[in-house]
Amino acid sequence: MARQRIAGWAIGGTIVGILLILELGTVAVWGGFVLVAIGLFRSFQLAQTFMRPAGTIVVSDKEVSLPRGLHTTNPLVVAPKDITAVYFLRRSVPWNRSAPVLIIEVGDKAMVFPRDWFASEADQRHVVHALLAQRTPA
Repeated sequence: MARQRIAGWAIGGTIVGILLILELGTVAVWGGFVLVAIGLFRSFQLAQTFMRPAGTIVVSDKEVSLPRGLHTTNPLVVAPKDITAVYFLRRSVPWNRSAPVLIIEVGDKAMVFPRDWFASEADQRHVVHALLAQRTPA
């Protein structure tokens, strides 16, 4: 995932928020506080991209490791038989996400992996084919 978007929100949100707080009226001050909060949150996310490597989906014969977030620790590790469904969302995708979105269901949980996490759509398909190959009996 590109750091430019996160860095843009971190810098732009904080600067514009501070300007709104210092220069404008009451309503703009509240908007400024919201922008500063978004900027600080994005700054935290940007720092995480430098401190931790990106999460990787690992599929093997014995286990499947699914990252809980892009730069988070403690991935969800399950057996291949515990995965109940693997599919793409192509049309019912939020406006701020790139389609397709890879969905991996593990029991009652749904792990969502946006298109931005992968170098190409082919990488998403490789994950799907590897997971489906593990689920089919030999």
